[in-house]
Amino acid sequence: MEGIQEYIFKLILHGGNGRSSAMEAIAAAKSGNFSEAREKLTQAAEELNAAHHIQTSLIQGEIRGESTEISLLMIHAQDHLMNAMTIKEMATEFVDLYEAIKISGGITL
Repeated sequence: MEGIQEYIFKLILHGGNGRSSAMEAIAAAKSGNFSEAREKLTQAAEELNAAHHIQTSLIQGEIRGESTEISLLMIHAQDHLMNAMTIKEMATEFVDLYEAIKISGGITL
């Protein structure tokens, strides 16, 4: 089994990658490149899914009685992941909104 710090750093890595892809999706949609935006949202979802699997593994270990030390780094990783998940959800809404505006011809992007 990997050390707890490896799990923590993987949470931060995948969370950060997911957040970055979500922000890139917004930028692509803003410039009118909706296929790239959707691809970036897919990448974000894949990264966040990988992080979620790590998080679930840690939770299941705790349920089995394997204690996990709560550290500032663990709290940071969880916070980082939750923020990334929120940003991904908001990015999906932004992409949808930019696409709807573009389709309707409402405003020029």
